[in-house]
Amino acid sequence: MRTVELLLDEVAELAVRRAWKRLADAGLPSQARHRSPTNSPHLTLATCPELTAPIRWELAEVATALPLPVRFTGVVRFERPTSVLAWALDCDAALAGLHRRVWEAVASDVPPQTLNPLHSPGRWSPHITLGRTRRPGAFAGGRVAELLPAPPSSAGLTTLRSYDTTTGTLEVLEPRL
Repeated sequence: MRTVELLLDEVAELAVRRAWKRLADAGLPSQARHRSPTNSPHLTLATCPELTAPIRWELAEVATALPLPVRFTGVVRFERPTSVLAWALDCDAALAGLHRRVWEAVASDVPPQTLNPLHSPGRWSPHITLGRTRRPGAFAGGRVAELLPAPPSSAGLTTLRSYDTTTGTLEVLEPRL
């Protein structure tokens, strides 16, 4: 499986890593515990079985829209099928448009049943994961809110990349010039 992700600017990445550390220091699930060298704060746009030539062509065009400014809107929790704590991003017209272009690129050249429906336009909730666990309700309660620093008010999405879950490798998806 391949992901299509956006990386944050350096200031926002550092803020996310500080939040990861606070959660880990408090003994809560945190992305800081994910020790892979490929682990970095990111926004997942879509997943697909492979990046075919037509998909790559479209993603190279999408990458020309970067950097893209975004705003954080606060903390969000998901229970699907894992418990996730994240900082939500405002899905303004620019971010929604970029996401739609990525979705259309991956959906154009892979079987529809291989796509994650949670990434489809209208269902996608843009967020930067702070912690994740299979333990339901792990982030319920006020303790978590007290631990977390406030998210930055804004950030820049700077780089389009893909992670290959089979090989564990990352690939930067360069813009088409």
